[in-house]
Amino acid sequence: MPAYSEEEIIAGCRKKNRALQEHLYKMYYSTFLKVCARYAKSMQDAEQLLNDGFLKVFTQIEYFKNTGSFPGWMQRIMINTCLDYLRSTSLKQEMVMHVNSIPAEESNLSVSNEGLESIEFRELLKMIQSLPAMTRTVFNLFVFDGYNHKEISEQLDINEGTSHWHVHQARNMLQKKIKNSEQQKVTYEAKRI
Repeated sequence: MPAYSEEEIIAGCRKKNRALQEHLYKMYYSTFLKVCARYAKSMQDAEQLLNDGFLKVFTQIEYFKNTGSFPGWMQRIMINTCLDYLRSTSLKQEMVMHVNSIPAEESNLSVSNEGLESIEFRELLKMIQSLPAMTRTVFNLFVFDGYNHKEISEQLDINEGTSHWHVHQARNMLQKKIKNSEQQKVTYEAKRI
């Protein structure tokens, strides 16, 4: 694959050059698939979100003003594509129903660093994907994408306190999942001996 400068890729994509569009897609495929996978419930959904996001990149590339980072601009489109997906009617109902059904739980959970280090990316991704939709979304925006609670509340039309609660809830749920994973590994290792 020939090397192109960022300027050449952007100019080519603006002219709808299929070869440069494909080059850009392949160049950022794995990076943005990881972003979409954090928001999606499955890898199939993540791939669909990725493709939808790239379609928006290609159709809106003339709006990129060459100020700031081009990958950052594309990532913002990917995140917004994921948020649009999560705002769909069926998922919005799931979000509301789940928030109302979660009991208050203890927050004195801790996870050892050794356990966290032993978790592979795919295992952690599955844990994140298993979170309720709204909790997963707020957690991703806050932890991975650098949004603050005010920005999250504006993006998702929720209170800032609700945003804080979802991050706290996600951390508690993930800590439990990690702890269970640690225990399962210890049990498995003990049986092997």
